[in-house]
Amino acid sequence: MKKEKLRIGLLIDDYSIPLWAYKMLQSIQCSHHSEITLIVKREGSTRDKTPLLKRVWQRRDLILFQLYARLENKLFRAPHDAFEPKDLKELIHCAEIVVKPKETKHNDFILQEDIDQIKHHHIDVFIRLGFRILKGAILNSSKYGIWSYHHGDNKVNRGGPAGVWEVLEQWEETGAILQILTEDLDKGVVLQESFSSTDNLSINRNRNNYYWKVKSFIPRKLEELHRLGEELFFDKVKQSNSKPYFYYNRLYTSPKNKEILRAALKNYGDYARRRIRRFFYFNQWIPLFRIEKTNAISQTFFRFTRILPPKDRFWADPFVIQKDDTYYVFMEEYVYAEGKGKITVMTVDENGKHSQPKVVLVRDYHLSYPFLLEEKGVLYMIPETSENKTIELYSCTNFPMEWKLEKVLIPNVHAVDSTIFKKDGKYWLFTNIRENEGASSWDELFLFYSDDLLNGEWKPHPKNPIVSDVKCARPAGNIFVYEGHIFRPAQNCSKHYGYGMQIMEIITLNENEYAEENVQSIHPNWEKDLISTHTLNAAGKLTVIDALIKRKK
Repeated sequence: MKKEKLRIGLLIDDYSIPLWAYKMLQSIQCSHHSEITLIVKREGSTRDKTPLLKRVWQRRDLILFQLYARLENKLFRAPHDAFEPKDLKELIHCAEIVVKPKETKHNDFILQEDIDQIKHHHIDVFIRLGFRILKGAILNSSKYGIWSYHHGDNKVNRGGPAGVWEVLEQWEETGAILQILTEDLDKGVVLQESFSSTDNLSINRNRNNYYWKVKSFIPRKLEELHRLGEELFFDKVKQSNSKPYFYYNRLYTSPKNKEILRAALKNYGDYARRRIRRFFYFNQWIPLFRIEKTNAISQTFFRFTRILPPKDRFWADPFVIQKDDTYYVFMEEYVYAEGKGKITVMTVDENGKHSQPKVVLVRDYHLSYPFLLEEKGVLYMIPETSENKTIELYSCTNFPMEWKLEKVLIPNVHAVDSTIFKKDGKYWLFTNIRENEGASSWDELFLFYSDDLLNGEWKPHPKNPIVSDVKCARPAGNIFVYEGHIFRPAQNCSKHYGYGMQIMEIITLNENEYAEENVQSIHPNWEKDLISTHTLNAAGKLTVIDALIKRKK
């Protein structure tokens, strides 16, 4: 029997809404699980009616912030502007109720006669895209409450404005949550949380990145509610909200003139120093390796040997396979003048002697991260092909130099660093996916599984994305087993792309559940010229990693 769609209501101030919200509602309207059946619109504008000159005087301490925001919009205009205004009337045609709430200093209370009218529409979920802080009976006017975004990590940032203080104070992460509103503003029921890398210069770029990402939160959770049903869905929600958290920071407000001036001088000063440094130094990815006396993964990075590329290119993402007494290291080679990556291979013998890399795979689009998998005597490679919007499987026809495209495993997807792990007779494909243009590919890890590498259907895991955290989402090499435990190397891109690695232990992996825990954070600290390290792989006695170093021009 086909389930009825969830009935969705919208709470808005105006029919003009930002593009990210418009696209979110568009995906809900086109879904199999939900339909928008009611709009509750606030009567008139929430604009302050204080006379202009008085408003300017009252907000004189915020003038620099307002000027800074306008300058930002000119200097750092995003190619996919999340805040471009769109007319909701072009998309939604449904019942409408106009209300005039009772106002206190910060709160809106919708009158009982309006609540009675709203309840006649039997709304399952309200999505808050307007109003101020909502209190009173409106919170219980729909079956599953009012779902609302908080564009910040509410564990460390309560208040606002969204995405501003993270840049001004150079936080490594910018958080976002989806919550069900309660009477206690600071104790909403969290449905999903996520973390992105903070842009170190631009508030506008920072906000665009993570507003595009959170566009997917509500459609995902509505689909999950529809699929699981009320009881199971809210059992999981209750479990994920079962721990207390004590907020220890101040309540953030709009930055005052002194705060903006101090932050702008520091951040732009740091930017200028980085630009000046580029005249004398450049950053280059290099591979490093170590050979142990026995088959074991090497765990002391300062003992690793560097392999320096020519200054016109970099070598990164090393993967290794052993054939007899020789190790073959496949990696990305990126020649700066060519502007795209290709896959090369070098050999390393048991004495540490290595050859020069030779090109084995070139396409019209960028290639990197040459993940290797041997199955039934055939060696396969899944290089990153996100520029072609595919996940491609290649087979080796003449080792190690000749490869052919065997199959496109998943088409029409912006996926990076795909990594397969075989367990319990199934192939588990981990890959970072950017669902929305304008969002980052660093933040969200998706999982697919199949019974057959070549001919099976790749089914999405029901908990996708299984990770939504820039510190540990993106794969950093082969998943490996150590002392009976399964470990997934992950990139930590919070400080900047590929800054370090997290070693995540996979606790639960099956068709319905996924869980992992961080067991170690790896930072590029063993030499002074190191900037990043973001790949770890091993075979036999050889362990390979990569690092971004600072070199003189």
